[in-house]
Amino acid sequence: MAARAAAAIQAAPAVRIDRWLWATRLYKSRSLAAEACDGGKVKVNGHTAKPHKLVRAGDAVSVTHPAGRKEFTVVALAERRGPASEARQLYEDHSPPPPPREERSVFVPPQFRPHGTRRPTKRERRQIEKLRGRR
Repeated sequence: MAARAAAAIQAAPAVRIDRWLWATRLYKSRSLAAEACDGGKVKVNGHTAKPHKLVRAGDAVSVTHPAGRKEFTVVALAERRGPASEARQLYEDHSPPPPPREERSVFVPPQFRPHGTRRPTKRERRQIEKLRGRR
């Protein structure tokens, strides 16, 4: 009985992680997906995944992008890349929301000189910079 259950688990359909990442449009090419796997940027069920790692429906996949960490659950498998609408149906996104953008420092409107005045001299420019706190 246990042998049948083990055979059923092994017989479940599976796809290489690099092919699945490419099919879901997370990476533009399969070679980029393979590089991300080799670089340790992809984890499957908490373990670092090599490109040949097989994923099945229900597996947890986390990917580290420059924009931040993305976390997915595999819903369906695909070996071929299709339209974006089909690619979104291959996974459930559980990524945390991106952090808020940092507020810029207080905006200082530019100082305008009245029309017809000359350019500041070197001495005046140094005084202006000192006044603005740049030196």
